[in-house]
Amino acid sequence: MDVSLLLLILALAGYVFQVRDERRRVGLLATYLGHYQIEQLMATLTEGYMRALGETDAARQQQIWSMLGSAETALSEQFQKFVADFARVDEAAARVSKLPISIFYTGKWWPNSTFDLRKALGVHAHGISQAVANTSPQRSDRDKAFTVLAEIFLMQHTCHWYCKSLGVASARLVMRHQTPYQKVLDSVAPDTRQAYTALIAR
Repeated sequence: MDVSLLLLILALAGYVFQVRDERRRVGLLATYLGHYQIEQLMATLTEGYMRALGETDAARQQQIWSMLGSAETALSEQFQKFVADFARVDEAAARVSKLPISIFYTGKWWPNSTFDLRKALGVHAHGISQAVANTSPQRSDRDKAFTVLAEIFLMQHTCHWYCKSLGVASARLVMRHQTPYQKVLDSVAPDTRQAYTALIAR
């Protein structure tokens, strides 16, 4: 068989397996997320925070902060429930490739080059919960908003990483929020950053 034809066949086969694996992961995550309003709540908070941060009238700004409290609590509670549900997923199906590009079934062939999405989501649940609680009396509403945004952006990045790849997730983060992955990682709470970097370390 001609070498070029063989390479073409292998490339097409690889593409088919890659697409199939990505669809499986996207479908699995969507199945669990579909029971909650997490994405809608994230959109509500992102838009609300931007309005509050851009408001020049102090009274009006405080009113917006107060209105966002219920959405913050709902996001934290729903995400905790989602993580508890997703924890029942089989470990093999929850592996995320640490490689910069996606290679189908990395979890099966190179398990040491993966991390467990279930554990990562647990880190995010704790980070979001702590940021929403805002237990530090010295932290302003503005600082709280930036921390909550960083926590949910990092969580969103992890979900995209699981569904596609690290490279695609980082590109989406810049496109959607004009924020590089490293800046988001630097902006989350220290506890989140420490636990997350330990989990994804190569």
